[in-house]
Amino acid sequence: MNKILILAILAIITISCGGDSKSVESIIESHDLQEIREKRNEIVTEQLEINNHLKLIDEAITRLDTVKKLPLVTAFQVKHNDFTHYLELQGNVATKKNIILYPEFSGLLTSIKVTEGQKVIKGQLLATIDDGGMSQQLAQMEVQYNFAKTTFERQQRLWDQKIGSEIEYLQAKATYEGQENAVNQMRSQLAKTGIRAPFSGIIDDIITEQGTVVSAGQSQIIRLVNLDKMFIEAEIPESYLNNITVGKTVEVFFPILGKTFSTKVSQVSNYINPSNRTFKITINIPNKEKSIKPNLTAKIKINDYSSNEAILIPQSIISENALGEQYVFTATKTGIDDEAIAKKIFIKTGRTQGDLVEITEGISNDDIIVKEGARNVKDGQHIAILNLEDNE
Repeated sequence: MNKILILAILAIITISCGGDSKSVESIIESHDLQEIREKRNEIVTEQLEINNHLKLIDEAITRLDTVKKLPLVTAFQVKHNDFTHYLELQGNVATKKNIILYPEFSGLLTSIKVTEGQKVIKGQLLATIDDGGMSQQLAQMEVQYNFAKTTFERQQRLWDQKIGSEIEYLQAKATYEGQENAVNQMRSQLAKTGIRAPFSGIIDDIITEQGTVVSAGQSQIIRLVNLDKMFIEAEIPESYLNNITVGKTVEVFFPILGKTFSTKVSQVSNYINPSNRTFKITINIPNKEKSIKPNLTAKIKINDYSSNEAILIPQSIISENALGEQYVFTATKTGIDDEAIAKKIFIKTGRTQGDLVEITEGISNDDIIVKEGARNVKDGQHIAILNLEDNE
C-alpha cells in the first residue's frame, strides 16, 4: 500500500478520535446552548476534513488499483466504406400488346378460325360475322363499276381524238368515279365483318363461341397477347424525383418464378399524381422464354445513391433522447491498457441499408464507437474495451 494512502487513513483516524474528550451526550445533558452549538460546528468541520481525505484516498485507489471495476464494452473503429443504397419497391408486369378484340359489325358470329394458344401474325383473319347479304351487293356493284369503267375509258379515247361532246365525257367520268367510291365503301364495310389480328401474338382466350349474335363495340370476342415486349410499372415517391432517371440500373426479382433480372429504367413519367404524390416509371424486361406474364408481381431495387466515403454504423447502437435527438458514444483511450473515456456524440443519419445507417454528421473517420454495452455507458465515464474491431 502506498505511503500516501497510509497517511490518509491515519489522518482520518486521528481526526475522528481527537478533539475534546468530553462526550456529546454529556454536552447535551449540560443544557448549555452555546456549548452544544460549538460542538456541532466542531463536528461539521471534522466531517468536511474527513470528506476531503476520502476524496484523496479514492483518487489514490484509482491510480493504484490494477483491477478496476470498469464497464466492459466492445467497440469498433470507423473507416470510410463504399455505400450503395437501393430504393426497394413493388411493381406489376404489363404489356401494351394485351387486348380484347371487339367486332366492328353486328350480326351472327359465323366462324372462329383460331384456337386458344395458337400463334397468329398481324393481319391474320381470326373470326367472321355474317354480312347480311353485303357480299352479293358488292358483286352487283362491281358489275356496274366495271361497266362504268369501260364506258369511261372508251369515252376518254374518243375525247382525246376530239370526237364526241365534252358533256358525254364528263358524264361517263362522273359515273365511273361514283361507282368506284361506292364499291370502295362497300368493301370497307364488308371488311368489318372479319376480325383480324392487329399485331402478331398468341390467342390467349376465345371469349365468345361461334353461333353467337354479337354487337359492334360491345361483345368481347378474343383476347390477343404478345409477350415479346414486357415492362414493369411502379410508383415512386416524389422525394426521389432527382434520383430516379432514365438509364438507372434496376434489379428485378420475381418471387413466383425465383428469377432475377438486371435492367434499366426506360421511362420516367413527367406527371406527379396529386392524390399520393408519386410518379410512374417504366422498366423494360426481357422475356425470351415467355415465362413472364402480365400482372405478375415483381420486387424491384433501384440504385438511387452511392458513396465511396460513407461512414456506416449499426442502427442498433444508436440511442435517442426525449427530444428525438440521436446519439452514440465514442471512446477516447486514456493510454492505460484498454481503458477509455466514453463521450456522448449527437449525430445525424442518412439512408439505411439493412442494419446499417449512414452517418452524415457527428462522426469522423477513425473515431472509436462503443458497440456492445453502449446502453449502460454514461457520458464521461471510464470504460474498458474488451474488443476493438474495424467496420470495414
